[in-house]
Amino acid sequence: MRILLTRAQEDSERTRTKLAALGHEAVIAPVLRIVPTGDPMPAGACDALVVTSAHAVEALSTFKDRSIAVFSVGERTTAVLRTAGFTSIETAQGDAGSLSRLIRTALRPPRTLLHVTARHHKEEPAASLRAAGFTVPIWEAYEAEALPGLPEAAAEALRTGKIAAVLHYSRRSADLFVHLAGKAGLQSAILGCPHLCLSADVSAPLEAAGAATRIAGEPHEDALLELVRSLS
Repeated sequence: MRILLTRAQEDSERTRTKLAALGHEAVIAPVLRIVPTGDPMPAGACDALVVTSAHAVEALSTFKDRSIAVFSVGERTTAVLRTAGFTSIETAQGDAGSLSRLIRTALRPPRTLLHVTARHHKEEPAASLRAAGFTVPIWEAYEAEALPGLPEAAAEALRTGKIAAVLHYSRRSADLFVHLAGKAGLQSAILGCPHLCLSADVSAPLEAAGAATRIAGEPHEDALLELVRSLS
């Protein structure tokens, strides 16, 4: 099967390898690219880091204390943190809710937790951590910059019905995909295949557009690939 990938290029390349191992062909059509914001790290000491994406780790390249407690959203982010030299990492189950619960179990307020995240980030886990009594300064260290259009090869594959499924990893990228598909005159074409989503939140823009969605049983890529297997 030909599977369309809309996440950033470097992320899509990793997923391409996994799909190839399952016998599928990836069509890469990034709707965004990851770039540093250049924003400085907030001043002041912190007791721990909260990292909700592997994309945040590059910004921590000059962070001196590699033994500081780090709370990671999932296994992929933890692997990148370990490669960067961080040694005290606790790993959640791939979503903000489990990350907040992990932190609230491991620590007691008042503590200062530096959340290293993207320019367009969700309220969680910071909102529930603040409600529990933690101080959570936000460092918007990178951003997912929208691209102007879908690659022509991907647009043609959608137009001619050659895409068996589309994988979606974030609500923002799903929303951008719907927008760019509309811009390319592909509103009807994207309704012709299932859209496999990491969570119900991710699926919302697609459902609003009338697309058929399926939601992974857990918020991580292996569960998303299980949906691909179920289509075979």
